Amino acid sequence: MIQVGLQHFLVVGALLFCLGILCVLTRRNAVAVLIGIELMLNAAGLNFIAFARHQGDLAGGSLLVLFVIVLAAAEAAVALALILAFRRQVRTLDVDQIDSLKG
Repeated sequence: MIQVGLQHFLVVGALLFCLGILCVLTRRNAVAVLIGIELMLNAAGLNFIAFARHQGDLAGGSLLVLFVIVLAAAEAAVALALILAFRRQVRTLDVDQIDSLKG
């Protein structure tokens, strides 16, 4: 039977992070970019838990992941509010047109 070790978690975390970066860099829709950022934050949380499990301190890792989840929720709320304001003004969600909000 295969033992799941730290390397396995780190590979999954790296893949999630790379998928998040790919999503942020290639998508033009603001909601898709937000999803990519969420993937990157989830990858960071997975790595926190993996290192905490490896060191035997699950309480510290869980606290860091809780902080990441709160940060992701706050980021999503602010970003969605900005996206809605942008959508009302420009009538599109294309991130290339965000410079039109300049005063």
